[in-house]
This record gives sequence, C-alpha cells and structure tokens, in this order.
Amino acid sequence: MDFSIKAFDTKNAIAQFKSGCIAVGIFENGKLSAAAKSLDGKGALSAAIKSGDITGKAGSALLLHAVAGSAADRVLLLGLGAEDAVSDRNFVSAAQAAARVFGTLGANDALLALPLDAVRNRDSQWAIQSAVIALRDNLYRADELKSQKDNGKKGVKKVALAVDTAQTAAAKLTLAQSVALANGMDLAKTLGNLPPNICTPTYLATTAKKLAKEFKLGVEVLDRKQLEALKMGSFLSVTNGSEEPPKFIVLKHMGGKAKAAPVVLVGKGITFDTGGISLKPGLGMDEMKYDMCGAASVLGTFRAIAEMALKLNVIAVIPTCENMPSGRATRPGDIVTSMSGQTIEVLNTDAEGRLILCDALTYVERFKPAAVVDIATLTGACVTALGHHNSGLFTRHDDAHDELANELLAAGKASNDTAWRMPIEDSYQEQLKSNFADIANIGGPPGGSITAACFLERFTRKYTWAHLDIAGTAWKSGAAKGSTGRPVPLLTSFLVKRAQG
Repeated sequence: MDFSIKAFDTKNAIAQFKSGCIAVGIFENGKLSAAAKSLDGKGALSAAIKSGDITGKAGSALLLHAVAGSAADRVLLLGLGAEDAVSDRNFVSAAQAAARVFGTLGANDALLALPLDAVRNRDSQWAIQSAVIALRDNLYRADELKSQKDNGKKGVKKVALAVDTAQTAAAKLTLAQSVALANGMDLAKTLGNLPPNICTPTYLATTAKKLAKEFKLGVEVLDRKQLEALKMGSFLSVTNGSEEPPKFIVLKHMGGKAKAAPVVLVGKGITFDTGGISLKPGLGMDEMKYDMCGAASVLGTFRAIAEMALKLNVIAVIPTCENMPSGRATRPGDIVTSMSGQTIEVLNTDAEGRLILCDALTYVERFKPAAVVDIATLTGACVTALGHHNSGLFTRHDDAHDELANELLAAGKASNDTAWRMPIEDSYQEQLKSNFADIANIGGPPGGSITAACFLERFTRKYTWAHLDIAGTAWKSGAAKGSTGRPVPLLTSFLVKRAQG
C-alpha cells in the first residue's frame, strides 16, 4: 500500500477531491466531524445517521455510494465514539475499521480524513502513525509458505491522509517514519511466524547481513569457535544438544556522532525451545518457534531506524541458538561458567534464555554503552502477572535507571505498545542462591519473572540497563495466532526520542 499526504484548506475542499473512497469520522451524538460536514451539503450523511444505520459508536462503519455533493465514488462513515473526548483507543478502532473496509473495495485509492487533532492527549503525528500501522496491519499476510497465496487484487492500493495545509511538512516526515516503523514490524512478524526448520540461527544471521548490505550497516557474526575463545560457557551450554550451529550477531547503526556512546539492544534468539532435558509439554510446543521474538524485534527495529536514517548510534547484539534435548545436552544439575567468570548451576534447562543473555550482556561492556535494553520472551510468569497487554519492564531502582525506565514507559505509551514496570530488589536475589555455584538459574515459582530479571541484573552492573519481558506480548495464540511485531514500536519510539535529544 502506498501512502501520501494530501493538504486541504478553504481553497482546496475535501468535497472536490476525486477518489474511490473518502473516509470521514462521526460521533456518537450524531454530530459530524469537520470533514464529514464538508461532504454533507445535500444532507446524505445526516440522513444516514438519522435513519439509525450508524450510531457513531467507536469502530462502526457505514459505506455510502454516489453521495451527492462529493466528487468521490464512495463515502465511508467511521464511528469515533464521544465527541468531547475521542480516546486513543477509539481513534485506533476507527482506523482499523477503515482498514477492513478498504480491503474489500474495488477502488484503487482512498482518502482518510479523520480528525487527527481531536484525540485526547495526542497530537496529529500520533494519529498519522496509528492510522498507518492499522492499515498496514490489516494488509499483513503470513502466507509465504502456502501453495495458494492471497493475491491481494481486491482492495485499496493507495491511501492519502488529509491534513491542514499548515501541517504538510511535519505530516510528511511523520508519514515516512510511520511507514519505516510498519516495515520494521512486518519484518519482526515474518521472522516470528516462520517455522523453526527455516528460521534457524543461520537464517537470522543471514537476515542481519541482508539488512547490513541494504542500509550500509556494520555487521559481524561470531561462530562457535569464536564464542569458545570468548569463554561464553553459559551461552554454549544451551546449544549442546542441537545440530544447528549457534550464531552471535552484532549489527551496528552508527548514525550519531563518532564518539557518542551507543544504545545497545540485546535480543534473545532461541529459534526453537523444547525446554531441553527439562522437556516442555507437547501441547502448544509449536509456539516455541516464537522464542526468538526478542531477536526478531531487534532486527525489526534496526530495519525501521535504518530506513529513517536515524541520527543515533545503536548496536544490536543477538545471541541465537536452539534448545534441544540429546545425549550432548546440558543436564539439570550441571554447572557452567559464564563469560563474566560467574558460575551457574543449571537447575532447569528450560530457563535457557537467561543463560544466553547473560553472556551477551557481558559482551556489550566493550561498547561502553549509554544504555542497554535486552528484549526477551523470558518467562511464563510475566504472562501470569501482566497478561497480554503490557510487556514487563525491569530495571534497578536509582536515578539513572529510573530515568531509563521512564523513557521506555513513555515510548510505550506514545506508540500504543505499552509496558509496566516491575520491581528488582535484593530480597529476590536470595531465591537464586546455590550451594554449589555462584548462582542458580532459577529461583522457584514465586516471582518467577522478577527472579529471572534479577539473574540478568548480576551481569549488567557496569552500565545502565533495562530488561523487557515480552512473553505475553510478542505473539497471539488461538484463531489469531501469529507474531504481533511488538515491541518494535516501543523500541523505535524510544530511539527516535533519544535521537531528538
């Protein structure tokens, strides 16, 4: 789908715009938005509301044909809910409704003329981004491996967003960034949805190399021998049972000042997680292909910021491997030595994500980072705590980490990709004590997502760090099964704001 900005003013009226469809907003009290009023010269829209065919409830839609007074072939009415306080949720519902209807039309082009400045506590830039993401999300198909694909012949191919003339320049910049974000989300979704026999550690490494080539990024991929030389015993212990070789991906977007400290994103890349010797139940195990969604979100974020040519130094570090059972696999009770020198008693081989991340978090010390954020589908306990709405955010509790946490929380709210801060306290560290090693890799069921974060925290004390547990937000199960592309919006918003200073 191609997007553009179309500016309107008193000399260039929406009613005169020729299009396959113009979408406008109405409110629950039956009142028309400004754009809708401009199309109601002959009273057709008012008559439709009076008839009761549409109430203005958020997300409702009514398609009208050949509306007198409009140069468009069709007019689509979209419910926005209460007029005095259009919520961000109601605006997104209207945009999603537009996306669904646009996908069914025979028209080639459409104009989306929703009131971009009417959303409570939001600006028009937020509204443009939300509309683009809603439209692109409706278009996304995970049919790469189907013998019969959705050919997409039907539906709108070009969408223009209506803005006031004075907002044209800012709107065009926002639109370009929104499309870049949508492209990044699509990459993250696709990587997550691919089956584990295709999306292997080598596949992720190849994807990183393709991104590097397309956008002139720096890239390095470390193999087993190099990881052994670095003494990444914790990471390598997870790979022992697999035939697939591990990869350690380093991707660099150095768009900022030459000597500016980078932001580092660390993405968990377990391309399939059986649980290892601590084998998971068979039911639903196919969804463990999504255990690399942390890695996918980092690659998707890099796709977005590279397309934006973001003026910021950002480095991606992605440890990726499979967690498989075999005669070579790490056993419960084994003790391994991490790159940091700390020894770890592996009480449960299904707590493997922290074992690969801890070595990656030690590795990033060499970059002298301004901040480090790791992203991982780490614990089922986080799903129990927060459900599927918020990602879990963990940091230490001091001024520097509070500031980083606030940045990430604000980025989540700004991008509709929310997180909720959870505690990290020394009292939880007690659960990770081992009689035989420096630390155990699990702390028991109580506070499982917190003790997992506490484990990682031990490897991050030389820099400012935050951890995002995305186990509840990275994918959906059931009829809507598939990767969500989260938290690419949160991460991208966070980095864009950092680049702005």
